[in-house]
Amino acid sequence: MPSVTHDDAPPLGDLMPWAVAPPRVGRGWPVGPDDASLRARWDVLVGAERVERAALFEPSRARSPESAVAQLPGQATDTGRLAHAEGPCPAPVRVLYAPYDEQWLIPDHRLIDVARPELWRVAGAGQVFLVETPDALLATSLLPLLRPARIRPLYRRPGGREPNLAPGLLEHLSGVLGTPVGPEDVLAWILATTPPTELRVPLTDDPEVWAEGIRRGRRLLWLHRRDGDRPRLPGGRRPYVRAPLPPRPVTLRYDREEESLHLDEGRVSPVPAQAWDFEAGGVRVLEQWFARRTAQDAPPGTLAAVGPTAWPQAWTSELLELVTVLTLLAEAREPFEAEHRIKDLGEAGVVPVPRRYYRPASVLDHREEGPEGQFTLL
Repeated sequence: MPSVTHDDAPPLGDLMPWAVAPPRVGRGWPVGPDDASLRARWDVLVGAERVERAALFEPSRARSPESAVAQLPGQATDTGRLAHAEGPCPAPVRVLYAPYDEQWLIPDHRLIDVARPELWRVAGAGQVFLVETPDALLATSLLPLLRPARIRPLYRRPGGREPNLAPGLLEHLSGVLGTPVGPEDVLAWILATTPPTELRVPLTDDPEVWAEGIRRGRRLLWLHRRDGDRPRLPGGRRPYVRAPLPPRPVTLRYDREEESLHLDEGRVSPVPAQAWDFEAGGVRVLEQWFARRTAQDAPPGTLAAVGPTAWPQAWTSELLELVTVLTLLAEAREPFEAEHRIKDLGEAGVVPVPRRYYRPASVLDHREEGPEGQFTLL
């Protein structure tokens, strides 16, 4: 099929107008690939004397142990100053740390330089975040931390309410296509058809083309989110551990002939070449994933140096699933080119989008705890 240009297609920002930069933690130690290490780091911090605690914290212009900040929406953490904090670590939450790399974060506003509370307010059941990166569009149910990126929530309110879509878009597409169109249909279509380097969304008026785009996009959406059933390779193939992994692997290499991934003397197979060659940001995802779990570059005496003494079993399970997901994604993300044929968005009143839709929705019925236990009404 010849290449299709989308110069006349609407920009993604016109169809999903509200976008937010990702949160910026500002220090590495509140994030990590295993939650047990985060709890151990917290215990070291709150067990330290005041001067040592300040140094361990790694202050920035935005945060120090003396900072007074509001509670993160949806998190029942203390709002007293961290200099006086006691007790157990707030339960870590799962986040998307990098493309296809899920890690953990201590969800305490006092630790995070720029938390983006508007994202925390709408996270949770029913939410999907579309993440723009320089070379790919990703979708996740987790709070995304990866940078550089731009985050477009599918819904503007908690509980999957008020789609972050141009007003009238769903009704217009439903009328043109002769079939009901929902918010996740639009998201699936975007994932299937939108070049990440152009970020223009071709819209078809052909119901058959639309249905095929939705089918492909929903497959991509499921692989990115991995909600429900675990993904499996076709033909009954599945990667598993053929030789036990060592307690602390330090090297990773791939054997194409054997389709084997070697972690020192440990071995995982089959690992299809598509999984090994899968890249994000110009680097192999599997290599980057492994490096983030085996790096020994944190200075001794820092909280970031507190980590597992041996390779956790959970990492092995995550690695096997990641191999499967990358293999299936390599097959599913084959470009689907659709000609832009809906030219009347302006006549239909879909564009231009009123400026208020480019900002987060006001939440007027939800009280959140401010600094030092004071409540604020948003």
